[in-house]
Amino acid sequence: MKTTRVLDLVGLAVFAAVAMWLLVRSFYGSLPPISVLAGASLYPIALGELVLGFVVRSRIGGSRVGDGPQQLHPITAARALALAKASALVGAGVTGVWIGFLLYVAPLAATVRAASDDVGGAIVGLVAGLALVGSALWLEQCCRTPKDGSGESR
Repeated sequence: MKTTRVLDLVGLAVFAAVAMWLLVRSFYGSLPPISVLAGASLYPIALGELVLGFVVRSRIGGSRVGDGPQQLHPITAARALALAKASALVGAGVTGVWIGFLLYVAPLAATVRAASDDVGGAIVGLVAGLALVGSALWLEQCCRTPKDGSGESR
């Protein structure tokens, strides 16, 4: 499996930002207020992937991969890698959504009270999306196998 390309993540984020900006521009008046907790749901997932990355890294680095006790099962490592790749895409999409929202709301914040109230929640969501991307890329990096003589790293 190939590593996640940053260009793919940036492309997804740009697409999501443009789509969200268009949607918010059309429907902002009918949206409910964005609370600070709106985007905070991704923080526990990002933290969990960060911790999982350290566990996987220590087990792979200590050559404790196998199906015995205190070993990392190869299927578990593959599932962690799949989780990391999927989370990176989700995080990039969420980051783009919050960027698109902020691109519309931030200029209005000085004159529209609802927009100024929404900026805080959007920033929390944006940082949560970035945290998820970062922790997912970290977990993916931790799932790499040590280099063998053939030059193949996965």
